[in-house]
Amino acid sequence: MLKRTPLFPLYAEYGAKTIDFGGWELPVQFSSIKEEHEAVRTRAGLFDVSHMGEFEVKGKDSLAFLQKMMTNDVAKLTNGRAQYTLMCDEDGGTVDDLLVYKKGDDHYLLVVNAANIEKDFAWLEAHVFGNVELVNISNDIAQLALQGPLAEKVLQRLTTVDLSTMKFFAFADHIDVAGVQALVSRTGYTGEDGFELYCRAEDAQALWRAILETGKEDGVLPCGLGARDTLRFEACLPLYGQELSKDITPIEAGLGFAVKTNKDVDFFGKEVLKKQKEEGTTRKLAGIEMIDKGIPRHGYAVYVNGEQVGVVTTGTQSPTLKKNIGLALISTAYSPLDTEVEVDVRGKRLKAKVVATPFYKRTK
Repeated sequence: MLKRTPLFPLYAEYGAKTIDFGGWELPVQFSSIKEEHEAVRTRAGLFDVSHMGEFEVKGKDSLAFLQKMMTNDVAKLTNGRAQYTLMCDEDGGTVDDLLVYKKGDDHYLLVVNAANIEKDFAWLEAHVFGNVELVNISNDIAQLALQGPLAEKVLQRLTTVDLSTMKFFAFADHIDVAGVQALVSRTGYTGEDGFELYCRAEDAQALWRAILETGKEDGVLPCGLGARDTLRFEACLPLYGQELSKDITPIEAGLGFAVKTNKDVDFFGKEVLKKQKEEGTTRKLAGIEMIDKGIPRHGYAVYVNGEQVGVVTTGTQSPTLKKNIGLALISTAYSPLDTEVEVDVRGKRLKAKVVATPFYKRTK
């Protein structure tokens, strides 16, 4: 039986085509992936991301606990700020990548990937110490994401809080948005400006309708997982299970900025990750662009001189750039820009070259 978000009853009304995504019945698209992708790049789009997991961490030892579990330096967080971080195992493999919100002294909110909710909670629970209360509140919380250059303009119509003062990776709690109490943050997973709205599960439908109604005049569209994936991929934001896994470390994935090996705490995987930071890795994530006609897909092998040197983690035809591009985990020796490689596309070795990333970066 597939799990469903609180917004599932509205999907048919908005024309959703659903798929099984990690045990969840979620919309892959409402109109078309390309149309939704373009809406987010040029106007704004609204996503149901209520399948994501939320854990509360409270108690006087919360910071010490999170410092042991997270690769980033949680001590740097101030109230009302969020931080991108990762959890690793003893070998430096990635348990998950996530966001930490500091709601108050000794009070944090963790937002984890949907497919990893049970695994993450068990991992955290197994290592709790001292005065720490860890609670899985995923079923009580819905999350909507309004993304795109017009996101602030549209959302501002629904709240009296001045959103222009909210900085990137900041948030405010107990905000009234269209009569719904929400935690509103400004992080994003599309390469565009945008907001996440966390509310009670029972308030999600009213919030969804209000945002789409007020955004209608600006061309805001409901968006599915298809556009979410092409958007995050163009901006080179990682997807767990593809760019990250228990077999891929954050350093190999190019996420060293979120691994603070100089913090005074021994976190899981610290020694392995420190060594990788200092000495380099034998493989790394690189961008590739096809020279021959063909699309690199997840799992396709990458070759140089007949020898496999890597594998594609994500690939598609970029809706924004109109090019066939991919991310590939390849031997570091073949990662310099303009290195020519071959991608095995359904049994044919097609030429590609290593290119700079991110593929897309917003100009303002």
